Amino acid sequence: MAAPISAPASAQAGLPLPTTGMPRHQVIALAVMVLFFALAPFAGLYSVFLMKVMCFALFACAFNLLLGYVGLLSFGHAAYFGFSSYLAAHAAKAWGFTPELAILFAVAGSALIGLAFGALAIRRQGIYFAMITLALAQMVFFFCLQAPFTGGENGIQSVPRPPLFGFIPMQGDLQVYWLVFALFIGGFLLVYRIVHSPFGQVLKAIRENEPRAISLGYRVDHYKLIAFVLSAALAGLAGAAKAFVVQLASLTDVAWQMSGEVVLMTLVGGMGTMFGPVVGAFTIITMQTYLAEFGAWVTVIQGGIFLLCVLAFRRGIVGEVARLTRKSF
Repeated sequence: MAAPISAPASAQAGLPLPTTGMPRHQVIALAVMVLFFALAPFAGLYSVFLMKVMCFALFACAFNLLLGYVGLLSFGHAAYFGFSSYLAAHAAKAWGFTPELAILFAVAGSALIGLAFGALAIRRQGIYFAMITLALAQMVFFFCLQAPFTGGENGIQSVPRPPLFGFIPMQGDLQVYWLVFALFIGGFLLVYRIVHSPFGQVLKAIRENEPRAISLGYRVDHYKLIAFVLSAALAGLAGAAKAFVVQLASLTDVAWQMSGEVVLMTLVGGMGTMFGPVVGAFTIITMQTYLAEFGAWVTVIQGGIFLLCVLAFRRGIVGEVARLTRKSF
């Protein structure tokens, strides 16, 4: 008599099975997103505005990887976003690095900081984890304020745009746009692959029931640390790209307010969804750009929208769409 076929290990452990392919509705959503950003510059939308949206969307996706899929609320993600911006700007301006080398250098730096900070932060949970990340991020802020290469309150200005790979011109905004577009789409797909891999299923199990994951033999702290480093590296990728977009690295990018903004983007768009951070980033950056004439009232308007989302759209914009359509986005 033939031996019965055993179930996959993840099923035996009580974990959700990883998906084998992207569902049709997600393929359509991805195609719409790619087409929008590919065609928007030719439809009259300001390319610098679109590049900022993509940078912050990637930043929000990196943050959502930690909050939405591991359940770790970080109040210090600006440390990786902003410090990576400084590293990329300094490497390009002082050392003459080409954009791809400057970005790789900055991402490696943010990943190393994420490794060091994550090893300390994951020892605690809940509000204690959040406060530790905030304290560590403030250390990075004051380092950037005092370090000789950062320019203090003036930041690093007039960041050059040397040719990509040494021969592709990067002087015009539209040329930089395609680099940022490639980085954003690549980062988004990387996050999707992480979330829908067996590794991602373990992260979701930790988020839902950490004691059970521990009882099943998973080294939870190792999974948390890897997710933390991946999130920091992707946030660094977004910050490095932004340095070439606005040709500036400043204290604004490493301040605690930036950490608050990425939390807002993620919650408004939909925590724990793939496309939610993109929608949230687009919403917030659009308000900041086109409502700038209202001055400080932009913050009040953002607060009102956040309050509306909390009261009426508790799952965020994309989260509510997913609930109504009963499909995951």
